[in-house]
Amino acid sequence: MFRPIEPDEPRIYLLPNLMTAGNLACGFFAVLTIFKGIFLATTPEGYVFESARPYYERAILLIFASCIFDLLDGRLARFGGQESPFGREFDSLADVISFGMAPSILMAKAVLFPLDEDLKHLNLEGVGWGLACIYVLCGAIRLARFNCLAALPQRKSTSTDFRGLPIPMAAGFISSLTYLVIYFNDTDRNLGAWKYVLAGAMLGLSVLMVSNVRYPSFKKVGWRTRGTPLVIVGAALVLIITVRFHYVMPAVLFSAYLLYGLVVRPFLPPKVQREIEAETISDGGDGEGEDDEDQNGSSG
Repeated sequence: MFRPIEPDEPRIYLLPNLMTAGNLACGFFAVLTIFKGIFLATTPEGYVFESARPYYERAILLIFASCIFDLLDGRLARFGGQESPFGREFDSLADVISFGMAPSILMAKAVLFPLDEDLKHLNLEGVGWGLACIYVLCGAIRLARFNCLAALPQRKSTSTDFRGLPIPMAAGFISSLTYLVIYFNDTDRNLGAWKYVLAGAMLGLSVLMVSNVRYPSFKKVGWRTRGTPLVIVGAALVLIITVRFHYVMPAVLFSAYLLYGLVVRPFLPPKVQREIEAETISDGGDGEGEDDEDQNGSSG
């Protein structure tokens, strides 16, 4: 016999939280894959980057999969009217692993300052871990602020914008950039000067996550959002190009979102901004869940 549900038992909806579980699982296996790559790349002769390359690429693909699961859980929750505080908290915990720990470990230990004999005399290993710690700390603060805002009473005039760069986008950007650099890297030891570019990008993303820069959530783009034949053809074309040039296009797409909120959106006329973000072409909106922050999924 099943015990009756307690009056104060949180509501746990199956499909949205199943997507969140998929997000967490991908993040967990991404971390394990990174450590396996580090283990295989560390030899008595030094750090051999080429040995770990397939594992790092696999880990990045798992992080991308986490992004997809994170997108789906919020959409399913809003579509079915199944937003819940449990889903919001579960999603944030999963995001710390998938978009905080996994990218930071990849950058700090595997890419930025690996166990390379050429780098040992510079004592830079602590710098890599320091950058990783800052990134995870800023991501956790971002998620905590997200949950606090989501718990506040919502008004009809409340914006749906994200405050600060969402952590899935930060993880997607740094992972896609790493994916691109690994693809074009022709050395078998490390990424050379590119490691410092990636280190700067990681620090910049950390600052953006805790900033007040507004980023669109695109929450009003749903099943009832109207489109045009041109938009459909354009979206299909982008999808085909992404599949064909899968090493390049993720970096392009995540960079486009990053730059849109940072340098393009503040200067757009309100009407153009609404049209881009589908705020005026939604047929009645998505109903519930149009508050400042999602109740389940697509968190910070």
